[in-house]
Amino acid sequence: MTDQNFDRRRFGVGQSVPRKEDPALLRGEGRYTDDLSAEGQVHLAFVSSPVAHGIVTSVDVTAARAAEGVLGVWTGADLAAAGCAMPASGFKAFNRDGAPAAEPRRPVLAVDRVRYVGEPLVCIAARTAMLARDAAELVDLDIEDLPVLVDPEEAFAPDAPQLFGNAPRNLVQDYFAGDDDAVDAAFAGAAHVARLRLEDPRIIINPMELRACLAEYDAARDHYTISTQSQGVFPFHVEVAGCLGVSPAQVTVLTGSVGGSFGMRIVTFPEQICALHAAKALGRPVKWLEDRTQSFLSDCHGRANRYDVALALDGEGRMLGLRVTGFANLGAYVNPNGLPSPTLNITTNINSMYRLPALSVAVKCVLTNTSPVGAYRGAGRQAANYLMERIIDEAARLSGIDRIALRRINQLRPDELPYRALSGLTYDSGDFTALMEDAMAPADVAGFPVRRDAARREGRLLGLGIGCFLEATSLNGKEHGRIRFEENGDVSFITGTLDYGQGHAGTFAQILGQKLGLPYDRIRLVQGDSDELPDYGGYTGGSRSVIASGNAALKAGDGVIDKALQLAGWALGTAANDIRFRDGRVEVVSTGEGIDLIALAARLRDATDLPAGLPTSLESGFTGSDGAGPTYPNGCHICELEIDEATGVARITRYLAMNDVGRVVNPMVLQGQVHGGVVQGIGQALYERVVYDDSGQLLSGSFTDYCLPRADDLPPIDVFERATATTLNEMGVKGVGESGCAGSLTCVMNAVVDALSPLGIAHIDMPATPERLWRAIREARRASA
Repeated sequence: MTDQNFDRRRFGVGQSVPRKEDPALLRGEGRYTDDLSAEGQVHLAFVSSPVAHGIVTSVDVTAARAAEGVLGVWTGADLAAAGCAMPASGFKAFNRDGAPAAEPRRPVLAVDRVRYVGEPLVCIAARTAMLARDAAELVDLDIEDLPVLVDPEEAFAPDAPQLFGNAPRNLVQDYFAGDDDAVDAAFAGAAHVARLRLEDPRIIINPMELRACLAEYDAARDHYTISTQSQGVFPFHVEVAGCLGVSPAQVTVLTGSVGGSFGMRIVTFPEQICALHAAKALGRPVKWLEDRTQSFLSDCHGRANRYDVALALDGEGRMLGLRVTGFANLGAYVNPNGLPSPTLNITTNINSMYRLPALSVAVKCVLTNTSPVGAYRGAGRQAANYLMERIIDEAARLSGIDRIALRRINQLRPDELPYRALSGLTYDSGDFTALMEDAMAPADVAGFPVRRDAARREGRLLGLGIGCFLEATSLNGKEHGRIRFEENGDVSFITGTLDYGQGHAGTFAQILGQKLGLPYDRIRLVQGDSDELPDYGGYTGGSRSVIASGNAALKAGDGVIDKALQLAGWALGTAANDIRFRDGRVEVVSTGEGIDLIALAARLRDATDLPAGLPTSLESGFTGSDGAGPTYPNGCHICELEIDEATGVARITRYLAMNDVGRVVNPMVLQGQVHGGVVQGIGQALYERVVYDDSGQLLSGSFTDYCLPRADDLPPIDVFERATATTLNEMGVKGVGESGCAGSLTCVMNAVVDALSPLGIAHIDMPATPERLWRAIREARRASA
């Protein structure tokens, strides 16, 4: 494609434009962290705890220091003496009584106590990775075993052993939001009360690309550089600087291609701090790459929560009140993003698309001897919608009201919007009942009874699940965007959000191409270098990227247009009152004579006759959140699923996703985002399960024991759009990245329970594995015999 045949009608907002990133990735030209090397680099290996809880009585590194090729060995005491520390939680949390949540601090390397299997204790640098691993085998550990806690309710017991002195009963936060009195009154006057205990099971995040880093130190500048995966280099470089006890100006973070993140790479890990410390100590670049076993043990995990949910209805099926109580398993340490997911994000999202008069949410966030738990795709949004949709189906069963009718009764009508939810957020747009109705037609819900009867005659249990959802996305809309015109004619867009599979390069090019009339193939995305963001940059997460960075792009584009109009009189030799901006050009209204932005930038760069007071470049930037606040994507997913009675194997036969994500920038990218989220939800619902034994050993520590969905486990996923543009930002977009997960958990599990309902089974927990389903079917058949 050339500038001359560029057609904005094909490449503007709303068009299915091929992703810019894909050709290079398909050719193997991606630059992942492990692809990087530096002259003179050395390699790290770590010695990790083999036990889940114990007192470290000795760490003998004598043999390791003397091993072949070893250049340095560091213990937790060494890192602490150097002033290195893990970051405190950036999330300010409070207890029910208003007191601050406990904040037990994690050491970079364990010193006097270990608290989970896989916790790093010793860091070793050697000439090669193999020599470093060999030396690690020579470290002699003496650890005195302590009692182990893997269940959060047991960890909260009054006589449970304590992991930290400043977290009595291992409680970090006693979270509460809502109005207990109002909920009590609702339940007292209810005609029907539905109750369920629901598991949000622990997930191993399993990105394709393992954690890795290349750390360098420039002694002359007293400056650190780390190349590593992240979800946003600016907040990461600030956090790393705090861990090292230096100014952010002394740290550069570089992120290239990233093979998946899903929330995991938004935080700093101990190994990255060790690598930077080693780089300074040795005066050489230091490289580290974990293996898949270390990933299972030492990456942060996701989910790991348990909730009791109760919903009160009046005699007509109207919601009166909802109560949620639960336990969140934080793992052995508080991940900086570990607290909001099971607490605040539940409260923020559980109202969903329904008219809910009273709400109470109480969650105890507890430490255990397991891997720390952080954010994972949806980060509580999916759980909140799962809780609401499962309890609605249970309420329908108990009350005898049809489950679809019960949703219709309680869904907000368009004439009730804007609606202030009990979360304090105000929904601005949507037609929730029409969206659900539009989903049921292509899913052929009306024809389901015939299909169910046919399946039953063949010994198959067929179920239909409906999962409505509404999420609050982009709660933090602040972002930086800058437009820079390069000497080669390219136009760079610099922003803080970071692509790790979302297709940002093409999406932002569509937005800027339409705003400024720039050729799609001349717009390049600059990301992944904290030095390009001297004052501020955000991150990718919470379905915020297009809202936050897209808004920043438009604001920066306004600045470009303003500068171009100021310069047009000089460039075109005409009066300022006869100039306009149109289709990427400033032009004289009366004659149509004009100059496009790229040509104007080039002329400005070489200008020697520029009058004083005019802009010297077209570069324009914006930092802020104006018009990029929360948005409320919503949808209805419908799943049809069959269970083989003889084996317990569940197979999804139909799947439809109807989404309202506001104005769609790129329908093809939307399809991909929904597909990815749906598959991750299906994985959690049917396959994925982390198992610790009573001693805290991870039994599901490899792909032999931990099941991810494969291509042949999945049906075609039909994605439909029913957009209602939001009024909350200029583009009308709402965010889509986590919606697939929010819809799939619920509709898949509702389909499982619906399939089992003829046997009298009213609930089953995730994951609905073949063994779990087979046992439930056998027990139900035995009970009815």
